[in-house]
Amino acid sequence: MVNPESIFQTTPRARRRHALAWIFEALERDSSYIETRMFGCNAAYIDGLLCLVIADRGAPWSGLLVCTSRERHAPLIEEMPALSPHPVLGKWLYIAQDHPDFEAIAERMTALVLARDPRVGVEPKPRKRR
Repeated sequence: MVNPESIFQTTPRARRRHALAWIFEALERDSSYIETRMFGCNAAYIDGLLCLVIADRGAPWSGLLVCTSRERHAPLIEEMPALSPHPVLGKWLYIAQDHPDFEAIAERMTALVLARDPRVGVEPKPRKRR
């Protein structure tokens, strides 16, 4: 009998690499970094806070979502005018992957996350028990 694990290898290379995975590379060096899947996207946590989400699906799910509260939008947008509230998840900021400033904003956001900037990151809601 054939061992199913030998047919379906689950090495990191066997999994589909996210098109925007490079954004999280700087975060991977942090000991508290955790990456999870969320609604078909990838989410980055630092110190238990949900900080960034990368999405490479169709619009408006193709870019970087910055997990923050509405009260923190203005200072982040003032610093990085290319950010705007996400059209579906308005509580978070967003920059589309095809925006000319996308790479610069993504790099700046990872730097802010690593610096523990208080404007970035939200407490994840606990999962409801079934």
